[in-house]
Amino acid sequence: MISELQKEILRLKEETGTVILAHSYQAPEILEIADHKGDSFALSVAAKDLRCDRVILCGVRFMADTVKMLSPEKTVLLPIAQATCPMAEQISPERVLEYKKSHPNAVVVAYVNTTTELKAVCDVCVTSSSALKIVEQLDAPEILFIPDQNLGSYIKKQLPHKNIVLWDGYCPVHNSVTEEDCIRAKQQYPGMKILMHPELPAQVLEYGDVIGSTAAIIRYAMEHDEDCIIGTEKSISDYLSLMRPGRRYPLLSKRLMCPDMRLTTLLDVYKALTGQGGEEIQIPEDLRLKAKRSVDEMIRMG
Repeated sequence: MISELQKEILRLKEETGTVILAHSYQAPEILEIADHKGDSFALSVAAKDLRCDRVILCGVRFMADTVKMLSPEKTVLLPIAQATCPMAEQISPERVLEYKKSHPNAVVVAYVNTTTELKAVCDVCVTSSSALKIVEQLDAPEILFIPDQNLGSYIKKQLPHKNIVLWDGYCPVHNSVTEEDCIRAKQQYPGMKILMHPELPAQVLEYGDVIGSTAAIIRYAMEHDEDCIIGTEKSISDYLSLMRPGRRYPLLSKRLMCPDMRLTTLLDVYKALTGQGGEEIQIPEDLRLKAKRSVDEMIRMG
């Protein structure tokens, strides 16, 4: 059933001139039919140079918004309208504007996991793979890093000479991991390295052997012939297990499952392709242009 549906999707994709983008956290059967797959930064770069009329984004809303932002002439579809990112909506644009009034010399850095409205009042976006490189380049007396306090804390530790201000946002999935999970995993899988995403809490990252974006975690696992504990969303563990069947990639915590990333199914992609489902992304032009500046800066500096 899955393989037959995949074949039909591939046929329709070719027939309609549609490009499918899929975040690394998507199910393996979706990643297999995607034209481009990777973390948020990789998809942002791919979206900018796409030559097609229609794009289907398999992931969550802010990713589809970013594609539309960079390619307004294209039809951009999100297969499941309810697929959002809780962290993206934790900080309001109004709160940032108030901060900028009282801190006029501050540079506001927004994790790409944010709404279009929030991007519009920020100076530059970053992803987990580009945050360190971009923040290091910023010459400002104060840097407000939003919304993810965990990723921000990791960057702040790497750049102690920078005055980085953090707020109270976080990824509910990554933030649920505890030190006890790390201790338990090390006892259960002695000798295995733990590969961690920087969205995990600071105290948890102390147990990490390799800390990096989803792309960096996949790259390390693929380049090293060893078993590894995976400290990010379960789909990465599943993907690596398929790619390296002779190796083990146990999950650091059973709570590392993003419900929003798992909303999209292969059938949803098919329905979006055939016009039976999905939501077309629309962004008012003035808002798009304001938000695009911070995304353009991310691509330029990253």
